[in-house]
Amino acid sequence: MDAVRATGLTKKFGTFSAVDNVSITIPEGSIFGFLGPNGAGKTTTIRMLTGVLVPDAGSVRIFGIDVHDDPIAAKLKMGVIPENGTVYSDLSALQNILLTAKFFGMERVTREERACEILERLGLSDRQDDLVRTFSKGMRQRVSIACAIIHAPPLLILDEPTTGLDVYSRRLVIDTVRRMNREGSTVLLTTHNIEEANALCSRISVINHGTIVATESPEKLKKTFDTSRYVEISFNREVDAPLFSASCIPNAEPYGDKWRVYTDDPDRTVKSLVTLADREGLSIVSIATSNPSLEEAFVTLTAGA
Repeated sequence: MDAVRATGLTKKFGTFSAVDNVSITIPEGSIFGFLGPNGAGKTTTIRMLTGVLVPDAGSVRIFGIDVHDDPIAAKLKMGVIPENGTVYSDLSALQNILLTAKFFGMERVTREERACEILERLGLSDRQDDLVRTFSKGMRQRVSIACAIIHAPPLLILDEPTTGLDVYSRRLVIDTVRRMNREGSTVLLTTHNIEEANALCSRISVINHGTIVATESPEKLKKTFDTSRYVEISFNREVDAPLFSASCIPNAEPYGDKWRVYTDDPDRTVKSLVTLADREGLSIVSIATSNPSLEEAFVTLTAGA
């Protein structure tokens, strides 16, 4: 069964078309990335998927449940972490989590046990009784995540979950996403952090100007837009650009203490560079070929955004 099946979603605000005929299918058990530049329509789409916004056209089913026809049943299947969080500042971390668990109808003993487990997992046990208004942004986001996963939702939806977080909080968020997925939750992650999507997602949709411009695995997207291969090399002493051109390697640029040689044939270029080093009495300190970049694919797909 598909965890999410959205068909033909459209939403306008006045004459502005925020989302135009967007369809998304997310298989159960996957981590699905939803990428796009700011203002591309990511958050509007998420709000329609979660029932916060009613689409002008189209439909959404969560594990087969129509969000419009049976919103309560659909929402019970979700854990949602909006971009700006949903925690109550004048409650403690523990109170926030227990209150959310109560909303989901969890028994008292179960919600207390689960809350303690999640607080420990997210590194908040020592601050569980402190008011959330005393927390940093990263700690608030961890409380938001705890509230979203307290009922072990089959579908976890995260809207830009790591934006502006410190390294420690960001790592905890990513580790929690992976753990929830291993434990059976399907994950929908919206982000403009390319490396984050590359590391987490098995499939990605890219939205631009309210429409889906590509849906594919990260590796296939990379290969589709793999247009600027290069070999990066450093020697044991400084060299000048004329050395490369004299060796029929014209497209070389300095890059820090290294050189980047752009090429359509990395194998032949590596061999030429080794020959060059031998001839000039140079030692190669490091040499590497570039891998296709998801960032390059993203920039190409959203050019002019």
